[in-house]
Amino acid sequence: MSKPKSNAYPKLHNAMWPGLVGKGSPGAEPCIDLDTMLELTARAEVNGSKFEGVDLFLFDPHVSIDADGDALRRLADKVRSRGLVIGSVVAPVWGPTGGGSAMGSGEERKRFVEQVRKACRIASALRESGVRPYGVVRIDSACGVKEWATDPAANQAKIAQTFREACDVAESFGERLAAEGEICWGGMHSWKRMVELLSAVDRPRTLGFQADMAHTLLYALGYNAPEDALLPPGWDWSDPARLDNALKALTAELRPWTIDFHVAQNDATVKGSGTHDKTGHHCLPADPNGKLKITHHAGYWLRNADGTLSGAVRHICWDGCMFPNSVMMQPETWNGILQTMLAVREAHGWTEEATPAAPRAETPTAVPAAQSTGSPRSKAATK
Repeated sequence: MSKPKSNAYPKLHNAMWPGLVGKGSPGAEPCIDLDTMLELTARAEVNGSKFEGVDLFLFDPHVSIDADGDALRRLADKVRSRGLVIGSVVAPVWGPTGGGSAMGSGEERKRFVEQVRKACRIASALRESGVRPYGVVRIDSACGVKEWATDPAANQAKIAQTFREACDVAESFGERLAAEGEICWGGMHSWKRMVELLSAVDRPRTLGFQADMAHTLLYALGYNAPEDALLPPGWDWSDPARLDNALKALTAELRPWTIDFHVAQNDATVKGSGTHDKTGHHCLPADPNGKLKITHHAGYWLRNADGTLSGAVRHICWDGCMFPNSVMMQPETWNGILQTMLAVREAHGWTEEATPAAPRAETPTAVPAAQSTGSPRSKAATK
């Protein structure tokens, strides 16, 4: 009897921005250059399997947001030479990187949209070159929770309008945007506010959700929005079933919007470094303090409510922001991460011959911003 064929999808990517995020500023560790990050990724191997691609942050010193055609051709050649492709890219929408708050002044919001335009230009060029077969352009609100909370309704409306303008730009390039939910971004700092914002924008063909397992665990805890918590304050993690129920409720609301997915581990704490505000603390997959059963809980994002594969993403990406450089420079770090990614794909992936129906993913339903969308909190509380 022949050995069953291993799953080929989703493709396995490694994020390059951990070489930049939280690094390079006074008091922080130095950045790790793109060539080094690519080499560390390309050299990782587990039983003959390797990473198949990378996701990029479009900002110096990795990739200039103003890169011209020659620079992009060199980038594509650099990635191809290591047997990799490019997937999703991060637009540098924040004020310090040339953008501006999505709820800020007219000028700030204009700069936000302009950075999205530049990112979509690069993403489109890479796609046309053949080095980028799939992926999205990642954005967030580029504003803090404290500032947002001064006038939640007005500020949420401004963010929604800015995102709609960004959607217009993305559509002109044939690209899709994914808003990454993190507790540090105003208007996106809880599961409820995230669904509210996506529904208010109401462009599901163009704007979706980027789910990161580390950040969304903090959603369940209600770190910056205790009113939206799905687990009680001071919960002691003694009941795995209660965590499962909370994450099932959370993913039921956000999975239909999800078009990009980060595999990650979290120890239920937050971390900030350099200029990056406190957000979900990424850990190594086997960290003894990690709260997630990565392969098991990844299935809540990659499978529909009925257990069928969603097929909503063609690649999944490891995100390990703010790891110490000493950890990132060790080959065994990336081999361990790759092993975890392979386990996720074997549990929730498919072969090209058995691609999920096109697609089987659930369809998000836009709702008025003031409404709840099924009240995951009440669902979780009853289990």
